[in-house]
Amino acid sequence: MERYSRQMLYNKIGVEGQRLIASRTVLIVGAGALGSLSSELLARAGIGKLILIDRDYVEYSNLQRQTLYTEKDADEKKPKVIAARERLLEIRPDLEIDAHIAHCDGPLLESLVEEADLLLDGTDNFDTRLLINDVAYKYGKPWVYAACVEASYSSCGFVPATPCYRCLVPVLPTTTLTCDTAGIIAPAVQMAVAEQVTTALKILTEQYEAPFYMRIGNVWDMDHMKYRIDGMKEAHCDTCGEAPTYPALDMKADVAMRLCGRDTVQVMDDRITEAAVEHAVGHLGTKVNRTPYFQEFHYDGYRFVCFRNGRLLIHGLDEMNKAKTLVNQLFG
Repeated sequence: MERYSRQMLYNKIGVEGQRLIASRTVLIVGAGALGSLSSELLARAGIGKLILIDRDYVEYSNLQRQTLYTEKDADEKKPKVIAARERLLEIRPDLEIDAHIAHCDGPLLESLVEEADLLLDGTDNFDTRLLINDVAYKYGKPWVYAACVEASYSSCGFVPATPCYRCLVPVLPTTTLTCDTAGIIAPAVQMAVAEQVTTALKILTEQYEAPFYMRIGNVWDMDHMKYRIDGMKEAHCDTCGEAPTYPALDMKADVAMRLCGRDTVQVMDDRITEAAVEHAVGHLGTKVNRTPYFQEFHYDGYRFVCFRNGRLLIHGLDEMNKAKTLVNQLFG
């Protein structure tokens, strides 16, 4: 246990706390700025197993703040969960990692959540957070929210004793700013993850107790504050109220959706197979770039990245109807 000796010297962890951390499984939704850093901190802390979900791949614009990745990952357009797994295993060869290159939807999350002791939010949008919230409360799992943009950050832990994320949505910031539209500095990411992983360690070692707080701050202005959430539970909340319905689990993913803050549309369609891509590209007479994880080609001025599970990304496009038209032209 020499590896964790300094952590075990901390009286809030100790030998028993370290044993608990080593026995736990954490599911992280998103392997971007938040998820990649939280996965690294948990790996270094001695977590037993990580389950990673992310739909994207590494790009050069990620490297300024997504500290787990390298230029080689960006050159190879490596899926983030694959790049994360490779790096984390270099840090901790004994770490167990289950990586999913996928869009996080209800069926996938429900198929994985029962194994997890805790869920961490590494996402960039309200819809996925509401999904995490509903799955966590339905299955009685704690989860920890985190968010950051520009120089601001926020984080909060949710357990059965707290009001849920849906209860707090009316008082959370409603800004539509994203890292891709307003930018972000790396210290804001690190502050969000510091709060998130500290809360995770408290939960994993069974020390997360009332009073409960939402923590927010701005690292540029050096403003940091917290506000108490204990009394904010809504009796008729659809997630944690008296008769929960978990509405986010009933929402069907759109065939086409714009990725948050980016000129990229994701399309999910069963017609998009490896063979169908080869056939379509053959008729176009254009070059296809093949990786172990996806096929990439250009058509009608756009860049297409086609994964093996009926999912593709169309870069340079922000119109969902146009995306559907292009897919019908190629695979109809």
